[in-house]
Amino acid sequence: MNYELTDESRLWAEEVYEKIRVKIKAECARVGSAIPYIAEDGVYREDKAQTDICWWTNGFWPGILWQMYHAQGDEEFRSAAQGVEEKLDQAFHLYTGLHHDVGFMWLHSAVANYRLTGNQRSKARGLHAANLLAGRYNPRGRFIRSWNEDRAGWVIVDSMMNIPLLYWAGQETGDPRYEYLAMDHGDTVMNLTVRGDGSCNHIIILDPATGELLKTPGGQGYGPGSSWSRGQAWGIYGFALSYRHTGKKDYLDTAKQVASYFLAQTDRTGHVAVVDFRAPKEPVYWDSTAGVCAACGMLEIAAHVPKPEQDFYVESALNILKATDERFCDWDPNKDSIVQMGTASYESSSDRHVPIIYGDYFFIEAVLRLLGKDFLIW
Repeated sequence: MNYELTDESRLWAEEVYEKIRVKIKAECARVGSAIPYIAEDGVYREDKAQTDICWWTNGFWPGILWQMYHAQGDEEFRSAAQGVEEKLDQAFHLYTGLHHDVGFMWLHSAVANYRLTGNQRSKARGLHAANLLAGRYNPRGRFIRSWNEDRAGWVIVDSMMNIPLLYWAGQETGDPRYEYLAMDHGDTVMNLTVRGDGSCNHIIILDPATGELLKTPGGQGYGPGSSWSRGQAWGIYGFALSYRHTGKKDYLDTAKQVASYFLAQTDRTGHVAVVDFRAPKEPVYWDSTAGVCAACGMLEIAAHVPKPEQDFYVESALNILKATDERFCDWDPNKDSIVQMGTASYESSSDRHVPIIYGDYFFIEAVLRLLGKDFLIW
C-alpha cells in the first residue's frame, strides 16, 4: 500500500534508500552467495554455508537480496540469492538440524524466488519446508513445537513469524489443512504467551499430551516474567501477518495490544529498545533488531486500519527507524552490515551489541515498504 508520509519523512526515506542501495551493492560484490550472520569489525568473516547450514538466520541475506532485486532489478542480487537457495538444499539433506525456523529460512529464499520469478524448483523447496513445519504440529495441544531434542512441549513467540510459510502453502496448494494448523498454533500462542498488559512470554512449556501450560521460563530475556523486547517485536509482526492471511480480528487486536506495550517502553528510551523491558536498569543492553522488526510490524498493522489510526502506526514506525538510523547505522560501503548494536539474548556476551543480519533485513524491508518498493516476503 502507499503510506502517506510528510515531505520530511519521505525525503528521509529516499535518502536512506539511496544509502541502502550503495551499501548492499557493495556487500553483494564482497559476500555473493556466502551466508553472513554477524559482522566482525565490519567484515562478514563467517560463512554459515560452511559452519552451520541449518542455522535459523540463513534466509535473511537472500531476503535482503530479493527485496533489492525487486526494488532495482539488478541481476547480481538475483544471482547471489539463488546461490544461497541452492546451498540451503544441504540443510534439507541433513534434516535433523532443522526446527520451527524453516519459515525464516525458506520464505526469504525459495518462496521469495518463486513469488518474483515463478521458479518451479523454488516452489517445490518452499512446499518441502512447509511440510517440515506442518510435521511439527501436535494435534493434542494444538501447537507447532519449537526447537528439537527433549522439548516436545516447548513453544516460543518467534514461531509466529514462521507460520506465514503455512499460509502460503495453503494458498498455493488449495489445501486448507495448512491454514488450520497455522491458526491452531496462532490461537495457542495468542492465548498463552501474551499477558494482559500486552507484554509476552518468550517461551511457554506445554504438556505435549494435553496442551496444558506448565511453565514460562525466561528464554532469551532477563528471566521468568520479564519482557524480552525482540519477543515483543515477533509478536507484533507475527500476529499482524496472521491477520493479513486469515482476517481473524483477534490477531489484529493482539498485534495492537503488544504494539502499545512496546511503544510505551521505547518512548522512554528515545524510540530504541533495550534487550528486556523488565531487566534491571543497569547495565543497559540495547537490541536494535527488536526495534526494526517492531517497525515492520507497525507498518503491517497500518495496512489494516483506517485513518487516523493508520497515521499513528506509520509515525511510530518512522520514529523507531529514524532513531535507529541516527544512533546505530553504519553507512560506510567498505564495511559489512548496516544496523549495529543488535543483541541475540540478554545473558550472552558473545553476541551482544553486534550487527546481526536480520537487523539489516528488517530495516531495509521497512524503508522499502515506506516507499512502496517492497514485496510481501511473508
